[in-house]
Amino acid sequence: MPGSTTPQAVTSLASPGPGRPLPATASAAASCVTHVYSRMSEAQRVGQLFLVGIAGAPAGEVAQAVGTYHFGSLLFEGTSTAGLTADRRVTRAIQALASPAATARVRFFIAANQEGGQVQELQGRGFSEIPSALAQGQLAAAELQRQAAAWGRELRLAGVNLDLAPVMDVVPAASASQNAPIGSVQREFGHTPQTTGAHGAAFIRGMKQAGVATTAKHFPGLGLVTANTDFAAGVVDKATGPKSPYLASFRAALQAGVPFVMVALATYTRIDPHHLAAFSDRVMRGLLRQQLHFGGVVVSDDLGAAAAVAGLSPATRGIDFLAAGGDLITSQSLPAAIAMDQAILARAARDAHFRSTVNSAVRLILDAKQASHLMPCR
Repeated sequence: MPGSTTPQAVTSLASPGPGRPLPATASAAASCVTHVYSRMSEAQRVGQLFLVGIAGAPAGEVAQAVGTYHFGSLLFEGTSTAGLTADRRVTRAIQALASPAATARVRFFIAANQEGGQVQELQGRGFSEIPSALAQGQLAAAELQRQAAAWGRELRLAGVNLDLAPVMDVVPAASASQNAPIGSVQREFGHTPQTTGAHGAAFIRGMKQAGVATTAKHFPGLGLVTANTDFAAGVVDKATGPKSPYLASFRAALQAGVPFVMVALATYTRIDPHHLAAFSDRVMRGLLRQQLHFGGVVVSDDLGAAAAVAGLSPATRGIDFLAAGGDLITSQSLPAAIAMDQAILARAARDAHFRSTVNSAVRLILDAKQASHLMPCR
């Protein structure tokens, strides 16, 4: 179970600081979030905590899941070669599901893993062939920003508004081939925090120009492990600590305004030897929130199908992630997401402290949706 540290207040990225009035636009955004939040049922609020994979799911099954469990964000997964026009038809049908009964008319984050190289899920006519991150790291940062803006415009045309990229993990050159999750498939921008930070920030800025939100991953870094948490349990990093120089790449992402940070499913013995990062308040509240001052949405790596969490019940996964300071639960498994949703609702109904934690996470997600023009207040 995660530690019992009391959740810390999270300052919105838009906050002007104590004693200063909010600008009119920020005040209007906050008012919109408050208005929508107040009219949502608890089931609708909890549904906003999920980013659920829809690979291979028939349209009717997706619609039923959204209508029944109020899931607020959906994820393309696996490789689609249908092309931009076909993907746009899918995303338009998804956004049409944002009804008063399902989501209180709050529209969806529709996400994809569009990194480049071997991790480019949306392909086919209308999509560029994106080079690997390692190749992107050879470009000048300004050129990468320009190209990322072009890739982002393709995503926007396809109706995708959240990219689960960039990878900010730093992989030492000497061990890159032994680093299964990142280095062996060239998902890193480079082998130093400086290169990774500069190019990751350029990717973030380019996507932002195109109107696509981004996700810095996999905090606090998978560059020093060997096994991939998607396929292996017990992945441990014995080197990364709170003062690790490799955290500098994530600082660069935060300084570039990245709105989401994805937390890894490895254990970091020098930070919290007793919990996976995604279940650790030392990692999420202590390191990410308090030390690095991140005010956006903390998203999990896959809690639905990853081998790293297979030994835990879905209920435990979802509750422990939120209790430790997480916000948005990624689940590539629809059945696992349903089980987590029901467990979180039940826990919130009987535990006022947990319910407050849940609702704080919901507010952060709605803030992010307001920034991405997905709220029904316009």
